[in-house]
Amino acid sequence: MSDVAAVEQLVNKYTELKKEISKIIIGQEKVIDQILISVFSGGHALLIGVPGLAKTLMVNTISQALGLDFKRIQFTPDLMPSDILGSEILDETRQFKFIKGPVFSNIILADEINRTPPKTQAALLEAMQERSVTVAGHHYKLDLPYFVLATQNPIEQEGTYPLPEAQLDRFMFAIELSYPTFEEEVEVVKSTTGVSVKEINPLFTAEEIVNIQQLIRKIPIADNVVEYAVGLVGKTRPNGENVPDIIKNYVDWGAGPRASQNLVLAAKTHAVIHGKYSPDIEDIQAVALGILRHRMIKNYKAEAEGVGIEDIIKKIL
Repeated sequence: MSDVAAVEQLVNKYTELKKEISKIIIGQEKVIDQILISVFSGGHALLIGVPGLAKTLMVNTISQALGLDFKRIQFTPDLMPSDILGSEILDETRQFKFIKGPVFSNIILADEINRTPPKTQAALLEAMQERSVTVAGHHYKLDLPYFVLATQNPIEQEGTYPLPEAQLDRFMFAIELSYPTFEEEVEVVKSTTGVSVKEINPLFTAEEIVNIQQLIRKIPIADNVVEYAVGLVGKTRPNGENVPDIIKNYVDWGAGPRASQNLVLAAKTHAVIHGKYSPDIEDIQAVALGILRHRMIKNYKAEAEGVGIEDIIKKIL
């Protein structure tokens, strides 16, 4: 199949996919779009939202519709790296045998990743970055596609271990989950307090998703669009050249080169799912907020004056 035909097929299947997901998940359109852009771009996502917003249900529904294996890991203060990676045990023949942990799946929901100590967080982040794990000196490859969706609870910060900025950078998107509208909440309550159970039909296979990820990388992009993406990331760094005053005044640290790479990849995916064969500057702008949000650190002045990271990003856009 030609790349043009593959793009057209993906546009049609994407519309079906959204319909399938909406059988269970009401509203949250932007959140679902960003999660799917992450999956098709080969990135990972961090979901930030208060408890009870159906984060687990959303990821489970998306993984079913994509035809992928799904595992949920509840992160707790006593979780050890071996609990997620797996461990070696002695079998009946006195030989060491590796028992795979829950990290061996296509989609991992790392629930409340900030509840577990840095050692266990690092074990998951190695799997995310390398798509492989090392246990007792042995190297194990993870099945592709591999996607981690971690959740963080923005309230209740007692007894948590916030992810360091260098590790937050491994996530393509940081996605803020808000409360549903009144109408959506009425719909949610009606659909979840009855007896009907809706079936989700898988629309893809793991192999098809890997092919889509390769197709996205082949999408051509104009030099001026790449330069716009790199220039936008450069504008977030307070010690760079031609930096807007709002950055100099309110930002301590800006985004690194990984942000530029992610902007271009996500813009390619955004263009393709909207039926375009090449991304333009509007596609970069459409994905910029979720990609830059967790890569910039504001200073005390911004805290004192109540200036949020999103306000700063919108200004430089």
